[in-house]
This record gives sequence, C-alpha cells and structure tokens, in this order.
Amino acid sequence: MDYFSQTQGLSFSPLTLRLAERLKVQLSQQYEATEIYFNDETFESYELQIDRDRFTTLLQAHQFFDRLNESMHQVLQQAQRQGLGTDDIDAVLLVGGTAQIPAVKAWVEQHFPLEKIRSDKPFEAIAQGALQISQGMEVKDYLYHSYGIRFWDRHHNCHGWHPIIKQGQPYPMPNPVELMLGASTENQPSIELVIGELGIETGNTEVYFDGDRLITRSSTGDTPVVKPLNDQAGAKTIARLTPPGYPGSDRIKVLFRVDESRFLRITVEDFLAMRTLIEDFPVVQLS
Repeated sequence: MDYFSQTQGLSFSPLTLRLAERLKVQLSQQYEATEIYFNDETFESYELQIDRDRFTTLLQAHQFFDRLNESMHQVLQQAQRQGLGTDDIDAVLLVGGTAQIPAVKAWVEQHFPLEKIRSDKPFEAIAQGALQISQGMEVKDYLYHSYGIRFWDRHHNCHGWHPIIKQGQPYPMPNPVELMLGASTENQPSIELVIGELGIETGNTEVYFDGDRLITRSSTGDTPVVKPLNDQAGAKTIARLTPPGYPGSDRIKVLFRVDESRFLRITVEDFLAMRTLIEDFPVVQLS
C-alpha cells in the first residue's frame, strides 16, 4: 500500500488494503498481478500492477529478510541450548500465507536442504499441530528478550542496565536469580528497582521513491534499546526500609523468577530486619 500510495497516489482504505492483499496472494501463484480500483467519489480508476521482482525489492527495503534472519538465529540458538544442531532437524514445515511467497521459500532454501522442506498443507498444519499438542506432546516455552535492572553508571555519569534474565531462558524458571542490593545514601527510606526489556538497535531504514526508482537509506548501530516495564510512581519501589538504610553493606536480597504465565515475580528479604518484605509478587508480564 505504501508503494501504490507513493507511485500512484492511492489512498488508504479497507478496500484498497484488501486489493493489496489480493495482489500479494496472486504473486504466490504467478509472476505478475493486476487489480483494478475505481474510486466512486472522484470517479477515477487505477490499474494496480506489481511483479515478484518489485515485491521482493520492497520486502528487502523494509528489512523483512533481516528480521527473518534474526528470528532464525534466535530459534537455532534455542535449539543449540537443548543440544540440537541444524543437522538434527528432520523437516522444516512452511505454514501460513507468508510462507507461500516465493522469495520466502527461496530464503528458507538458503538455510536448509531442499529435501527437508515441506509445504504440503500450509493452512491445515497449524490446526493439526495444535491437536497433537492437546494429546500430550510437551512444548517448552522460551523468553524472546533479555531483561535487566537499571543502575547509575558513575563512570559514564548516566543510567546503565545490568542483565538478570537472558534471552532464550525457558520458563517457568526452575531456580530463581539472586541479587544483593544496598542503600546508596544516608537514612535511605526505600530501595527502588526499575526493570527493563533489553534489545539491540539494528538501525533505521528510510524508504522513498524518486520517480519510479526505489531509494533506501540505512543507518546501523549497536546501541542497546531498553523498554522500561515498571518505571511509574509507586511501581518501582520494592523495599521500605525500617530502620532506614546506610551505604556500605548489602541490605536486601531480591529473588527473580518467571512463572508459567510469563510473569516476572520477585521476593525481597531484608537482612537487617530479618524479615521478608515481598513474597513472590508479580511485577510485570514478559514477552
């Protein structure tokens, strides 16, 4: 739709979006696709035409295959953690409409031998797989992001992030992660903890058309991108200190775990007061 909007001035509407979808589906079966759109308000007609090569160029410009590569890397990393290499994969099933795009099929063939790739029932396979799971097949779930806590980096005079739960961690977690914290000021009444979802900035891409020519501008970098999850008033306070805290020693122990519903839960123990301040409290649901 962006392409037709920029090249032909086509406006966005439920009808034009459906036409764009139909063009995409047609390209899975044939090299070139055409749809006719008539605007009943302006009485203008448009011939919407696109071929596979231009469609593939649009996918590349919007980093579609870069995201596929990143997702494939995550899946293979999780397999390696379970002792499974690429050679141990018996078959790769292409399911859903996107897997029918010829460029996507060609991308899969770059990663796996042709004889291992199956695409016999792309729209039935998901339902049949769900039925098999209901009959007792075990599925392990993993976290797709890393999570950490915010701290003050005195060396760089800014906030930094310390990872506590790494990407690919299976859940529910069998053992909690422990963290010791102390007060940073005299007579500190409480301790706050901001939890964030950690990511890596892969760069931005600007896409535009100069006449009929597609232009892209990319900028890449490795600056971490963090999404704070509990940085609201009241939500980040995890311990009220009675008596108040003083710098120089650990004051509390925090236990982190992820339950079967992906909730990050914390338990907070006060060493000085010899009591549990928070027990298995759900802070936020993770991705």
